Amino acid sequence: MLKGVSSGFGYLALAGLCAEAAEQSPLAPKTPHFAPRAKRVIFLCMRGGPSHVDTFDYKPQLQIDEGKPGIGRRGSRSRAKLLGSPWEFARHGQNGLNISELFPNVAKHADKLCLLNGMHTDLPNHPQAFVKMHTGNSQFVRPSLGAWTLYGLGTENKNLPGFIVLSPQTGLGGAQNYGSSFLPAIYQATPIRGSSRGGSGQINNITNPRVSKEAQRIQLDLVQSLNQEQLKKDVVNPAVEGVIESFELAFRMQSEVPQLMDINKEPAAIRQAYGIGNRATESFGRQCLLARRMAEAGVRFIELNYGNWDQHRTLKTSLERNCGATDQPIAALLADLEKRDMLKDTLVMWGGEFGRTPHAQNGDGRDHNNKGYTMWMAGGGVKGGIAHGKTDEYGYAAVDGKMHIHDWHATVLHLLGLNHKKLTFNYAGRDFRLTDVHGNVAKEILA
Repeated sequence: MLKGVSSGFGYLALAGLCAEAAEQSPLAPKTPHFAPRAKRVIFLCMRGGPSHVDTFDYKPQLQIDEGKPGIGRRGSRSRAKLLGSPWEFARHGQNGLNISELFPNVAKHADKLCLLNGMHTDLPNHPQAFVKMHTGNSQFVRPSLGAWTLYGLGTENKNLPGFIVLSPQTGLGGAQNYGSSFLPAIYQATPIRGSSRGGSGQINNITNPRVSKEAQRIQLDLVQSLNQEQLKKDVVNPAVEGVIESFELAFRMQSEVPQLMDINKEPAAIRQAYGIGNRATESFGRQCLLARRMAEAGVRFIELNYGNWDQHRTLKTSLERNCGATDQPIAALLADLEKRDMLKDTLVMWGGEFGRTPHAQNGDGRDHNNKGYTMWMAGGGVKGGIAHGKTDEYGYAAVDGKMHIHDWHATVLHLLGLNHKKLTFNYAGRDFRLTDVHGNVAKEILA
């Protein structure tokens, strides 16, 4: 808040400054529709559909009725038998959230978690559900959640991309999940590969060993003058505008990205807390630590990726391996953000494109389930220590506090101070938005 003025006038003064800056650069901080609860997002994307009934959605009746006939996707009896969870659940935190023994470290942060147990989406197929989770549409190419966020808010550090994806998925829609579609190209994600496999995770060609920075600036000025001349002729040319902005951002990134990506600057105790140095947790631990460093540096939207959670068989060994690889790093991220007083305005989200069935597949696996599953949020203005919504007694379908993926998107934007109905972009003769003509904010989970 600006000194010497009330909170309301301080917000208006800040809004005026942001509006003035936004005219200078499409990535400059912009005025939200209303006072935000969260400033940034860290999305822990679990590709493949984690089993909710084995992790965050305890179903005692499923344990009791194990071995009985299950229910198929169309509601008829299935040949597959109900499969109780092989893992114990226990109550954690002041409100006694039921969390599986697969996440012992995350469970210690139960009072920070808002479990969304009433999630559902349209299709049980990976490509369509994954793209819909990212863009709100599985039929057409549309801007991603991260791109909409950057378009609506800009970024806090002009020397860094505002939207970064660590270890992006190459399948299930690929770049479409992180793209800007009809939004200006500057709002698409910057992918950083190699950040989850013990490599440096550096962006390719971030330094130029042949030409000094001064010489690069002269070269860039020449190229940009040609681009500006073309733009004057075309008046409107999104492709050229995107090139101009991306060239300038790439030049500025050279001074900050190498230091940002160097996690060796972190104390040994911090790296150890994230599980770096442990073969099982090294991969996702590096991503989580990089995400914290990026959030601290002003990156607006950061997505981390870990998969595959598509366990049609070998559920016990595969799910234990996935949870073991991510549990400690996630818990460390939550603790680190809280210690730095950042969790209150950082929205951390966990989940995949759908869940799994309560009945067994191939004897020791679970099939896709889009009718009911769990995601969770923490920090960023959501209530902690609560379970919002629920599925039926077996975990087949959401029955209460139902939250469609459009509702999830609307709620995320709301927490960032954006009205999902007003965040629009005119394209092909109509105003488009992330939630299309759908979406309701889950006000019950707002702190």
